[in-house]
Amino acid sequence: MDLLIFILMLAIPAIAQFLVSSSYSKYKNIENEANITGFEVARKILDKNDLKDIYIVEVNGNLTDHYDPKRKVVRLSKEVFHGSSIAALSVAAHECGHAIQDKVGYTYMRIRSLLFPVVHFATGLSYFVIFLGLAMESINMIWLGILLVGTGLIFQLVTLPVEIDASKRAKKEIKALELANSEEQKGVAKMLSAAASTYLAGVLSSALEIVRLVLIFTNSNNRR
Repeated sequence: MDLLIFILMLAIPAIAQFLVSSSYSKYKNIENEANITGFEVARKILDKNDLKDIYIVEVNGNLTDHYDPKRKVVRLSKEVFHGSSIAALSVAAHECGHAIQDKVGYTYMRIRSLLFPVVHFATGLSYFVIFLGLAMESINMIWLGILLVGTGLIFQLVTLPVEIDASKRAKKEIKALELANSEEQKGVAKMLSAAASTYLAGVLSSALEIVRLVLIFTNSNNRR
């Protein structure tokens, strides 16, 4: 059982990443009919939603695109910033979806922002607590460590609706502004669905990790 869970923990994210990579590779080679760049797409969506004060900047790396709610900046990778592909259009619109969420005070986004520093600290401490609990033969400390690992799952569960909602907003804005024709919109939907699969994979992997730790602990405890 432990081996099966371990294999699934490796396989699920790998499959999700493959779907994203293959989808991105396909649609980054298909130009949008309007020949507009990711930067132009982002600017149009932000301006339409009265977010003219938000800057759009270019960053290094591949798929490093993100929205920074603290600095109120949409950061787009070079390929997306300058590209006029379906992929560039999709990614730029998705990041603007996060900016719109920030403006309207989307509940899950606010919860995620509040959780992040707590979860970052808790997950960083979790395995140290588990190993310390094993060394001290402290059942309570081991369970505390597993509980700290569980905060990562809570964060993933909150992140999932944030990402799905951002994609919904992106598709809505693309359609409203007529940034893509009907065929291109299908490509946008496929691209964003593939991206969402990585967050679902994150939830499943986190859940499996907790199950694995519980099984390891309970099995070793039963053998004593």
